[in-house]
Amino acid sequence: MHDTITLAAGWIQTGTGLGTAIKGLIFDVAIPALCGIFVVVVGWKTKAPGPTIMAVIFAAIVWGLSANMGALKNKTTEDIVQYQGGPNAVRSDQ
Repeated sequence: MHDTITLAAGWIQTGTGLGTAIKGLIFDVAIPALCGIFVVVVGWKTKAPGPTIMAVIFAAIVWGLSANMGALKNKTTEDIVQYQGGPNAVRSDQ
């Protein structure tokens, strides 16, 4: 019985490690590469400055948000807590 629990814990730890590695690979390599490919394809297909500039702007937004996931991960929770009268809530009705 204890061997099964130890084995399950080992597999869970291995899965967590692989998930962390894959997540890092996606955020650090795949998203920036896809943003670059997107800009090149839009520029190549349209051969116009307007759509290419917009593609660069959109790619920069996606890339920037994915690069700052660590800072953004708790933002929604902080906003909800503040909206519900959390410790940093500003009361305009009092």
